[in-house]
Amino acid sequence: MGKDIFKNEEARNRQEEWYQRFLVKADCKVHFETIPTSFGESQILITGDISKPPLICLHAMLTGSAHLLSELKYLTKSYHLILPDIPGHSVRGIPNRLSYQDNSYIHWFSEIIEELEVNEIDLFGISLGGFIAHRFTAEYPKKVKKLALVVPAGIVQGSVFKGLAKMAIPMIKYRMNPTEEHLKALTDFLLTNWDEDWGYFLGDSMKDYFTPKSIPPVSSDETLKKLTMPCLVMGADQDISFPGKPLIERVKAHLPLVETELLKDTRHCPPTTDEFRKWLSNQIQMFFG
Repeated sequence: MGKDIFKNEEARNRQEEWYQRFLVKADCKVHFETIPTSFGESQILITGDISKPPLICLHAMLTGSAHLLSELKYLTKSYHLILPDIPGHSVRGIPNRLSYQDNSYIHWFSEIIEELEVNEIDLFGISLGGFIAHRFTAEYPKKVKKLALVVPAGIVQGSVFKGLAKMAIPMIKYRMNPTEEHLKALTDFLLTNWDEDWGYFLGDSMKDYFTPKSIPPVSSDETLKKLTMPCLVMGADQDISFPGKPLIERVKAHLPLVETELLKDTRHCPPTTDEFRKWLSNQIQMFFG
């Protein structure tokens, strides 16, 4: 189990421990359901007020539903939150990576939605989750009422070389001498603020998971123009992976009903502070209503 994405069983166990730690950080009453798909059985985490509107949330690469919930916990009073674990990118997900080229992730997610038996959804995605969310929405526009994306993959692409260059030397130093100072240098291009849990988690993830062999492709103009429902898109001005300013410019050019926010002094991982969590939750509530 997990042999296709984890380097060994010890790595998988360590990532399960991190999942549990972020679940404790979320401090929410949750339950889990298993949904059958043609790709395998998928876990979804469910929390919040079941009498409130459902909001489906997709996490970032190599994290998990608990990690995202720890940052969205203030939404549990206003929504019935549903967080699927993405195949190949969560210790609780299907332990195989799917192809970006044949829309496998979109097919997987459409099967999740079908099993949930909801006609229209409000959808939130961050990073890789934002790629799956906007590509699913373009494929099935009548199924999504509103779409919110934070630092989404697949709309613009930063310099892969620049990203690798920023990681290479710090990665070598951290592996040779795994101190907090070297870990901070390694995660500096990702984290807006130093956060001990996120920092050490990312350090472990970089050594526990096999590195993904491909990245989400950039969507065509025609794909983006299919996003005709109200959309909220947030980019980060210091995001090396998906630069915020070009991201905002592109969605403004092609999405007819888009609200945008360029997060200042922010890297790919937005602030993991309580202040930002409350601000983000407030923005999401104002958008989805």
